[in-house]
This record gives sequence, C-alpha cells and structure tokens, in this order.
Amino acid sequence: MIAPVGQPVPDTPHAVSVSLPSWRANVGYEEGEDWVMSKMKTGYPRFFIHLIIQELEKEILKQYGKASERVMLFPSKRTSERCQAFFYDKRQSLPTSSVRLLHLEPKTHAAGKNVLSSLSCVFFPAEEFPTAKQVWQHSGDGISSRRGEFCLQALREGLLVPVQAPKAISPTQDVYGKGPRRYQRGTSQNNISAALLTNGVHLDGETNRDTHTNGERDFSHFIEERFGRNLNAELAAKAKRAICRRIAGVLTDNEELDDAFPDSKPKQQKPQQGFSPGDQLRNISEHDVYLYPCGMSAIFNAHQLVMEITRTPTGALPSICFGFPYIDTLKTLEKWGPGCLFYGNGVDDDLDDLERRLHSGERFAGLFTEFPSNPLLRSPNLARIRKLADQYGFLVVVDETVGNYININVLNQADVVVSSLTKIFSGDSNVMGGSLVLNHSGAAYDKLQKTLDQQYEDNYWAEDAVFMERNSRDFVSRIDRINNNAETMAETLKASEYIKEVYYPKFNLSRNHYDACKTSTGGYGGLLSVTFHDRRHAQIFFDNLKIEKGPSLGTNFTLACPFVILAHYTELDWVQQFGVDPYLVRISVGLEEPEDLSAICSGALGAITAS
Repeated sequence: MIAPVGQPVPDTPHAVSVSLPSWRANVGYEEGEDWVMSKMKTGYPRFFIHLIIQELEKEILKQYGKASERVMLFPSKRTSERCQAFFYDKRQSLPTSSVRLLHLEPKTHAAGKNVLSSLSCVFFPAEEFPTAKQVWQHSGDGISSRRGEFCLQALREGLLVPVQAPKAISPTQDVYGKGPRRYQRGTSQNNISAALLTNGVHLDGETNRDTHTNGERDFSHFIEERFGRNLNAELAAKAKRAICRRIAGVLTDNEELDDAFPDSKPKQQKPQQGFSPGDQLRNISEHDVYLYPCGMSAIFNAHQLVMEITRTPTGALPSICFGFPYIDTLKTLEKWGPGCLFYGNGVDDDLDDLERRLHSGERFAGLFTEFPSNPLLRSPNLARIRKLADQYGFLVVVDETVGNYININVLNQADVVVSSLTKIFSGDSNVMGGSLVLNHSGAAYDKLQKTLDQQYEDNYWAEDAVFMERNSRDFVSRIDRINNNAETMAETLKASEYIKEVYYPKFNLSRNHYDACKTSTGGYGGLLSVTFHDRRHAQIFFDNLKIEKGPSLGTNFTLACPFVILAHYTELDWVQQFGVDPYLVRISVGLEEPEDLSAICSGALGAITAS
C-alpha cells in the first residue's frame, strides 16, 4: 500500500523520503498548499528540517533566544561559523551583532567511552530564515535527526550547557581553520566524550568549570537510558572504520562488525561473487576515505578543499560544473567562492570550449561532474577531462553516487571521488551519510591528504554511523539484482509508444564514456528517467505507478518522483535549455521481483491507454 501524503517513506522516525503519491501532491508541495504542508510529517532532510530538530530549535530559543530570532543548529563551532560568515557575505546590510553563536557541550568531565554530542547554535533575525536555509540545504552541515533527538533529551535534562557567551565574528574572519584529527587514528572527534574533555580540560585549553562527580553520574545514567549498553565510542569508531574499509574495497562479504578487521578475520578472504576488487584499480586504503554527515557535505567540503589547495596570491579560483548536476552541487559552486563556469550539457563540444579557454589563459580550481548525471544519466568524457586537468593544472572531482563503485571505476580519472552513502550504499532510506575518497595515484594526492589531515572535522554522528554500517553490509550483493531490475524496466519502457525518451546509461549517446569506466562485473545502475510525447501522459503514468513516490534514490524499494518539479520548480524554463523536460519522471529501481516491476510498468502504461 502506498503511503498517504506527507508520511515517512519508509515508515520510520528517521526516514529519508516522504510520500508525495500524486503529481498534484508534488505541485502542491512546491506551491506550499496547506492540504499538503499540513500533512508533512517529514521530508528530505536537507530540504525539510525534521520535526525533532524543529522541536529542539524551539527549546533552544526558549532557553537562549529572543522573541525576534530563529536558530539553526550545527554539530561544531566551525560549521556554525561558516553559516555566520555566509550571512555576512550574502546579507552585507545586516549588523554584525544580529547573527550570533552559542556553543553547547555536555555537562560532564568524564573521558570514558560514552557517546556524547556538542551543539552549535546560530541565532539570526527571523525574517532572515531563507538565508540560513541555503546553508542547511546546500552545505549539508546541519545536524541529523538522530543527533537532534539525542540533544533534545540532553538539553531538557540539563545535561547540555553553554560553554561560552554568544559571540559575533568579523565578516572577514577566516573560518576554514584546523579541526580535530580523524577517528581511525585514535584521536579526537567532536561527538565522543574523550574529544570534548580530558581530565576536566577542554582540548583547546579551556578549563571545564563543572567537574563535580554528580554531573558525571547523571550523564552516565542518561547515556545508559538513551542507548542501553549497545552504543559507545568504541563501537561508533569501529563502525566508521568498517564503512571506510567497505568503500575501499577491503570488505566485500556480508559480515558482522566484529569480523570486519584483520585481527579477527582469516588470512584468505574470498570476494563475494559479482565483485572483483581487481576491477577497481583504486589503489586506496581505508585511510584514503573520509566520512561526512551526508553526500552534499562531502561535495561541499571537497569544494572547500579544492579552493584551499589551488588558492593563488590573488585569491581562490573559480570552478567548473560539467554536465547538468543535482541542484545543490551547482548552487554550492556558485555561492561559495568566486563562482563557476557551468556547462549544462556536459558534452564533448563543451570540452572543446573549455580547452580553448584554458589555452587562452583562463584558470580554474577544479572541475566537478557526476558519473552518470542525475537525472539525465549522461556520462562525461572523463579520459579527456583528466588529460586537460593534467595539462592545465586543475583538479577533478567526480560524484559517483548514481553509478556506484561496484559498477564503475572513476577514481583513476579523478583526484577526488564523492558519494552520497544515503543512497544505494545504505539502501534502507533511514540514515544519511557521505564519503570523500582520494586518488592515491593522483598528482595532487600528497597535498590533498596533508590538507585534509590538518583540517578534516569528523561530524558524522555516532548513531548514524552504526546504522549506516549495518545497512551497508549487503551492499555488494544488492547491486547485481538492482542492475538487472533496472535494465529490464528500462527496456520495457523504451518499447512503449507513449515514451519519448528513456534516459539510462545503456541507451544514452554517452554510453561509450560509461563503458570506458564500467567494471567487468558492473552494470548500468538502478536509476532511469523517462519523458513522454504527451505531457498529460506523464501525469497519468506517474499517478498510476503502484510504487512509493517521493524524493531520494538508491532505495531497496522502487521509488519514483517528478524530479524536475521537485528540484527546479521555480526555474522550469531555465532547465529546458539543457534538454531537461519539466515533465520528466525519475525512477529508482529496487529489489522487487522482476515480474512485479514489469506488471507495475504495464499497469501505469495501460492507464494511459484507458484515458
């Protein structure tokens, strides 16, 4: 049964998607119509602030805010300072005192194994919420719903307290400073008690003022009630390390966490059928993998990283966005730094133009592209991009979310590969996550790694990491089935007289570029998009698809959405110049039985015939 309007998909408190089961409901959501908005129990986390986080915001405002203010919540000082700096950059008429920060930390001095969380609050005039929301949406820096749930309970019990007075920073202050070192190297992170306090002293040298044992005992009791004995700092660190090893190709079997490390595994491990690490040519270790709270956070931080290491004496260089991308990637490149050169079609003719620009002396920090793109599933010519990058000295960042590293190897053509682990890596659509991987063989590797080691900040909340690790254990085994299901569905739809175009890597004109990166056991992925000769048929087809409908992709269940309506509703004319049909329907194919998926497609197409 398809979930009603506004209900979480799947039916879990931390669902990533939300049900918008009809074309009318999607338009109503974009128009802000009450019959939709009043029923929204959740939404895609970077577009819709989770109700738990909204409740936490209300509690923060009640205790520390002003009547004229709103607040946005971040996991660390640096992420909150970036939000504050964005206000000063985009809203220069604002007084510097109108956007203020407050940092909350756990009321304890114990450096034990408990999982704890700090919380950074950005207060701003209520009418400036659209500015703050840009940071939340585009950067992926905001707290997750599970962290929000934890902090709300801790705040209400008096266990999350201010450590400094609200402050304002200078609009010119550099907020891209050093952060804590990485979890797998045995040092600090901001969501583990040992990172926050050591023997009553903050790691930045500030003495903790609350060192009485009663606070420690109270917090320990709180932790046990919240998590039982099943989650602590050691488990969270092991989960993060296991995720990194899985992404690096070290872990290929569906195995328990305790079996994921060399000291507990047999010397010879047989790779799971359907995946050969030798196909990857990745030449990476788990230490080349960095985790982030979501995919956009990985992209945002990759952009910050690229700008940092390519900075010239006159400032940062612009970037290149190659191909029609997921909306927030382009917005990030445009709004942070000196802007970007946008090639919305992402074809070889665009590379001709880029080469002419480079030859005439234009210089760029990096080129950002998706492989394949969302929603048109086009594959850029990575080999030629790599050649230009080597010749003219810019970096290449590839988002492999849609393709995924089981199907494709793009790392050897990139300097940095980013991915949304929220999607097929998790599959269960109940947790967010992102990854950034460095190409160990790339010319810029040493500089990238050195900079990340100095500046990387682990903001991936412990609970989210544990859920992600569990979800991803069968990642490899799911890919082959999803590949086969999607290919069958794409071929079924391509045969219909009502369908104008099926966008799928196997059918696109850029297939040769995809095949050049496809692994020997890989397929064409689980995402496809369709357009119709008659736009009315798009609505009929969508409304009669007997599957869940909502934002996101890569779910273990098949999920559809009118992607352009959701992502580009206010700029439909603009997207058409890049060949993007406003009535495009995107389908993320899941693990259902092939015959059931065929019947679902036939039923939706039959509804067009009957109309």
